[in-house]
Amino acid sequence: MSSTTEITEQSAATNVNQPIVNRARASSWSLWTRQTLAVMSLEIKKNFLSRRALLLYLMAGLPLVLLSALALFPPPTDELGSFSEMSQVYAAIYGGLILRTLIFFGCAWVFMNLFRGEVVDRSLHYYFLAPVRREVLVVGKYLSGLIATIVLFSITTVGSMFIYYFWLFPSESARFFFDGAGASQMLAYLGVTILACIGYGAVFLLIGLFFRNPIIPALMLYGWEWINFLLPPFLKKISVIHYLTSLVPVPMSEGPFAVLVEPTPAWISVPSLLLFTGVVLFLASRHIRRMEISYAGD
Repeated sequence: MSSTTEITEQSAATNVNQPIVNRARASSWSLWTRQTLAVMSLEIKKNFLSRRALLLYLMAGLPLVLLSALALFPPPTDELGSFSEMSQVYAAIYGGLILRTLIFFGCAWVFMNLFRGEVVDRSLHYYFLAPVRREVLVVGKYLSGLIATIVLFSITTVGSMFIYYFWLFPSESARFFFDGAGASQMLAYLGVTILACIGYGAVFLLIGLFFRNPIIPALMLYGWEWINFLLPPFLKKISVIHYLTSLVPVPMSEGPFAVLVEPTPAWISVPSLLLFTGVVLFLASRHIRRMEISYAGD
């Protein structure tokens, strides 16, 4: 009888305490969300308005400037090809210049400086002294970099496509975008740009946390991404660029020496990139919990 009474009392106590535990958890998540948004808001201002943002603006605006100059000072018409060839040419512009180079180095510049820049400026300790979980700091900073790169390189992607198509063949381009496949192609390129910022952003955030001099690993990663077309199929998939190029609407020719491999379907590529990003952010959060600040030598 006594044992039954004890079990009943324990069950009652558990039922009483359960709402308190649930409210505590909800309160914690609410606090972490507000702190994440606060960190993100503060960092967004740095990403858009600091002196470091100038290089990002230059990289994002380069294709727009080049294509606008080409529109104002066009070469002879017979060297430009026909409208039917424009999709292939833009695929080369996007894949070779925008995706592999400008988005890559733009993300490197923004995300590596999220923590490395604070160390160089000797200001990271202010964040560490604040009553904010370090995992919250990682997520807030990552989201701020993501917003900056997605906004600017989305403008680059859409703007360069419109300038390139409309400056020479305005009537054909209008039909292509409003009655043909142009709108779906533009959305596909825009989606690849967003995924590139998500994937590369996570990688460079991790590099900025782990390496005192992140330039060397960034250049090594750049080389690995560029030689991806030469790698055997199983090594191709150990890269971000493979999944991104699998999603572009117009496949780009990689030359006669490329090792051919079937593109990874979107239903695998997109979840794979998102899962990879989650794992990298988890590793970054684990690392920053044990991180100690040392400004010596910086």
